[in-house]
Amino acid sequence: MPTSHAQTPGFLFAGGGTGGHLYPGLAIAEEIAIILGRPAEVMFLTSTRAIDATVMREARAAFTPIPAAPPSLHPMRLARFIGSWGGGVRATRAAIRAMRERAGSVVMIATGGFVSAPAVQGARAEKVPVVLANLDATPGKANRWIARRAAMAFTQMPVEGAFARSWTLVPPIVRAGARPPGDAAHCRRLLGLSPDRPVLMVTGGSQGAGSINLLMAALVRERAGLLSGWQVLHQCGNKDEDTLRDAYAAASVPAVVRAFEPALGVWWGAASVAVSRSGAGSVAEAWSAGVPSVFLPYPYHRDQHQKANAARLVQAGGAKVITDRIEASATMGEFVAAIEPLLTRPDARSAMVKALRGLGPADGAARVARAVLDLARR
Repeated sequence: MPTSHAQTPGFLFAGGGTGGHLYPGLAIAEEIAIILGRPAEVMFLTSTRAIDATVMREARAAFTPIPAAPPSLHPMRLARFIGSWGGGVRATRAAIRAMRERAGSVVMIATGGFVSAPAVQGARAEKVPVVLANLDATPGKANRWIARRAAMAFTQMPVEGAFARSWTLVPPIVRAGARPPGDAAHCRRLLGLSPDRPVLMVTGGSQGAGSINLLMAALVRERAGLLSGWQVLHQCGNKDEDTLRDAYAAASVPAVVRAFEPALGVWWGAASVAVSRSGAGSVAEAWSAGVPSVFLPYPYHRDQHQKANAARLVQAGGAKVITDRIEASATMGEFVAAIEPLLTRPDARSAMVKALRGLGPADGAARVARAVLDLARR
């Protein structure tokens, strides 16, 4: 039976530039469809970066890249940001008008990053309500700006500051594709791994992390004994695949090395321990899967917000954070001290798993989806 426009709002998600700004939107969209009991009218406004198109196509999600650039004080980048603003606003307004033709009413969900700001400005011009889903413990300028203009603001990380007093804290926002589809043995079989051997999962996020790749290559060269009896899953980005495959093979460590893995839920389900950046998405997924993790925050952020992202897991006893000193030789000592107990002592891993389970379910996507639907129906 056809449903009226009033009963079927459209949902426009704004965010991009990295998978970490896209996956939470996908998670919320999934939950909206579950609550409605049918597919929703959804469109993603993304950046023009290749990773955005890759993530959207893997998810089979409708998307429109809009012109947007990160803000910067550097003269050339600042000019690019200013020059792209108007185009981003106009593209958003066009997307909203097209969605209104199909769905009647529209709600925008902004998940942060440089795409969100011009998109929200376009939503304001079209009088579309905005919901902010903040991901990082240290919100960027765009999210702080958006929050003052949003009907509701949610955050999956505790946030300090007067600007965040009205923000609602929710558990992590995790998409279905990043949730384990079964127990560890089942997930390992799906990946062609031995179901009985523990697995070390390594990821630098959707685009990989060169310094983590080189650190792992050095580890298997210099301390291969630590991985005796282990298997490795390594998402490395598009630069170091051959180097890493050769390093693992030379050390006789069974390894699956991929530039990009869209179905990370199987990987998290197979993992016994993870080594990862501590982007908001990776931290949320470690929490959801209950995988003890050693986080190496991105070293080039001035505010070091990735370190803050991991704080709840570290405080609970479910994760460790070490400093990525970029050069493998400089990071190795602290890294080995953090990872060795997890590779050699099952009791240490079990204690961290118990700590992670004590944090509760990662059901933030469902909570935000319910709030978005309530707003849309007003």
